Formats: sequence, structure tokens, C-alpha cells
Amino acid sequence: QFKLVESGGGLVQPGGSLNLSCTAPKFNLDLYSMGWFRQAPGKEREFVASIRGIAGGHTTDYSPSVMGRFTISRDNSHSTVDLQMNTLKPEDTAVYYCQAVYFFQTFWGEGTQVTVSS
Repeated sequence: QFKLVESGGGLVQPGGSLNLSCTAPKFNLDLYSMGWFRQAPGKEREFVASIRGIAGGHTTDYSPSVMGRFTISRDNSHSTVDLQMNTLKPEDTAVYYCQAVYFFQTFWGEGTQVTVSS
């Protein structure tokens, strides 16, 4: 069964960094278009970043709010998709969700909490 598992969330001070990782054991994520979304309390879930699969040339997209601070990447040796988050701000506080898209199927992870606070 296809299941996405996120890891790497936590508490960090403003200006700090975190790396989130998403994996689906026994599945080749390079066949999927992958993305990260986030949802802050009282707000709708919003797009953060995405990276296409091998068929899409691994091209990336970012929300303007994270451009230049976050980097999405693939580690095909471990079948993971990572989100490196630098220069974190309090407004980055949210539950971060991993998304995988394969043709007309969309899968979501359960989310990992990121809290940016001093």
C-alpha cells in the first residue's frame, strides 16, 4: 500500500534551518510529481514547493513566500524527497504535508509540525 511518511519537523528559532524528508517505503518516488504544502492554524492548506518526476525533468516550483529560502530536492538512492528550509520565520510555522501525484491519483502524508519561535 502506498503511504507517504514525513519526518524532520520540530522547534527552531527564527533564522534557523530544518530539513524535512518524505518517503514511501518500497515505492520509487521518481515516478511521481512530489510537493510540499503547509497549513497554519486557522488557515487553508497552501502550496510550498514541488518537484516533477523523471518524466517532467525534475523541474521545481516554489511559492513566492519561500523562494530563495527553501529548496526541494530528490535523493533517489534513498527514494526520498527533501525540503531544506533556511532562514526560517515565525510565519513559516505550520504543519507541513508531503504530496505525491501519479497521473490522476493524489496521495498525502499525515504531516509534520514545524514551529519557528524564540
